[in-house]
Amino acid sequence: MNFHELFLKPYESYTNFQIFLEAVATFFGILSVYFSIRKNIWVYPTGIISTALYVYILFNFGLLGDMMINFYYTVMSVYGWILWAKSSEDHIHVEVSWATKKEWAISAILFIISLFLVTLVYYYKPWIDNRFSMKDVDLGLYHLDWANWLDVVTTAIFLVGMWLMAKRKVENWIFWIIGDIICIPMMIYKGLGITSIQYLVFTVMAIIGLFEWKRNLKKPNSQI
Repeated sequence: MNFHELFLKPYESYTNFQIFLEAVATFFGILSVYFSIRKNIWVYPTGIISTALYVYILFNFGLLGDMMINFYYTVMSVYGWILWAKSSEDHIHVEVSWATKKEWAISAILFIISLFLVTLVYYYKPWIDNRFSMKDVDLGLYHLDWANWLDVVTTAIFLVGMWLMAKRKVENWIFWIIGDIICIPMMIYKGLGITSIQYLVFTVMAIIGLFEWKRNLKKPNSQI
């Protein structure tokens, strides 16, 4: 497949408004990651705009897992915004640290819970798509393709990444890098070419963010 078939052809069936929304969401998403790298609290207001738009976009494309994680991002952005504001001396920038053993344990629990809940949502997806009616509906996971299963996994990965970012932990970038790489082919497959390019940019920026946060780290926390 050539560039036109992968990135441009899917948009032939989209309205100008749909293309505009995806472009705006992508712009603010990239801006949010930039502010995150700089450890700047503006990561949250810009991120909220992006994730709120993606809730609508991803719902329309049937990526329920990613839709849920973007809704979670929106809620967690408010939580993270409050935490960062309280932890910042100038109300703009924050200090970061390594995750403790306890925080890794919480991350593992969040990951497992997310896998279960998103799989459950996909189990009931035929009912949801049928406007919450059980008429002529067969529940199950038979309708999932490889992109849907990847959606389940990336939702869990990003959920942990978002929680670790709110806690200002360096390791959050590792989860963003893994999830972003997985999302590139998934978004191309779903016809969201602009978003797939966004995840490619996110991958590069997340790698930069990891090294930047490590470089500016004052001292590692003791592992408890």
